[in-house]
Amino acid sequence: MGSPGSMRTRAAAAVAVVGALTLVVGCSSSSDDSATGGGKKDGKTVITMGMYGVMGFKETGLLEQYEKENPGVEIKAEVAGDEQTYYTALQTRLAAGKGLKDIQGIEIGRAKEIVETQSGKFADFSDVGGSDHFLPWKQSQITTGDGKVLGLGTDIGPMAVCYRKDHFEKAGLPTDREEVAELWEGDWKKYVEVGRTFKKDFKGDGVSYMDSASGLFNAMVYGYPEQYYDEQGELIYDKNPAVKEAWNLAADAAEDDLSAKLRQFQPGWDPGLANGTFATAVCPAWMLGHIGEKAGEAHKGKWDVAKAPKGANWGGSFLGVVEKSPVKEEAKKLVAWLTAPEQQAHIFQEQGSVPSSREALERDDVKNVTAEYFNDAPIGEIFGAAAQEIPDKQVLGRKDGTIKDTFSQGLVLIEQQDTPRDEAWKTTAERIEKAVG
Repeated sequence: MGSPGSMRTRAAAAVAVVGALTLVVGCSSSSDDSATGGGKKDGKTVITMGMYGVMGFKETGLLEQYEKENPGVEIKAEVAGDEQTYYTALQTRLAAGKGLKDIQGIEIGRAKEIVETQSGKFADFSDVGGSDHFLPWKQSQITTGDGKVLGLGTDIGPMAVCYRKDHFEKAGLPTDREEVAELWEGDWKKYVEVGRTFKKDFKGDGVSYMDSASGLFNAMVYGYPEQYYDEQGELIYDKNPAVKEAWNLAADAAEDDLSAKLRQFQPGWDPGLANGTFATAVCPAWMLGHIGEKAGEAHKGKWDVAKAPKGANWGGSFLGVVEKSPVKEEAKKLVAWLTAPEQQAHIFQEQGSVPSSREALERDDVKNVTAEYFNDAPIGEIFGAAAQEIPDKQVLGRKDGTIKDTFSQGLVLIEQQDTPRDEAWKTTAERIEKAVG
């Protein structure tokens, strides 16, 4: 375990995303034909968990700690790397009513669909005592219209910009994180303008200003209460000015050749980190562990973290318990413990996943966390402040995750194939309509 003052980059910290996010992982297949994998065995309560990415419970030792404090409990966690694969498998198992884990991770982009179509398959947490410490908007995302709470929040995804100090220096730009933040304060257009300066003045070859246009797009879109759907559940992406503004600025960056033409967490991105081929990446807090691992020891201290132009929330997850779990009450107890302020603070200290617990965000051992890999950046302060800027209302839609991925693919058409932006938008809209039915 890391000290309260510094976040360690873990060898296992291949992140999510997530969102990626984000973000970024999946559930491996299971041959278990029972409703869930847990139950009573050899005098112990066996609780199974299905998770994706690096949610932190296993990686930071919390599952092991819970077993030690509760010797009658055994936890079997199955963690997968791709969230899209994980969610497809979860949908299949929910439909079949078998092969499920007692506890299932739910990514924020899937929450609305779970609430609208699977509420009967998940246990209600509204009767769990001591669970009023979450940010109100976080728990509202997993609550049905009649007040059933289908899970408890894990992390959230406040934004920052991760940047390479050495690359900025070669472009004649400031390297101090506060001075860097001032370059683009209050406006993502300024962030792109800094990119134009970087491209013009960088002394060297083979380094782009940003990793991907889609990262910029996501950061902008998630700074608004509504993105792809309105509160009535109607699709509004094609007429929402926030989406069009984000699309056009991201297209500007792509057309001006400011990006490395990559997609975060897709093939090519990790080698880009390892080889230092881009100078900035819009980074929700949960992305830091992945950057640190994939960039490697050779680049430790070269990366830093600066405040983003505007606040936004990109990514985050929940833990839900399957209604038919034979150990439903024990599983709910475990979820409540894993998402309590103390455990959320621990995960942030260890791997940088920002708590969704209001109480955890106010703790000194969260506010004082620094990231050694990122030049000792005060990420407790940076992401804590960013969390306060997230809009109080976060409207989710049934196919948010799918639409986000489709927009990312559309921007790749501009970056990698030089497709005109209007044509890329038309293709993206057609794909969205087909995907959401």
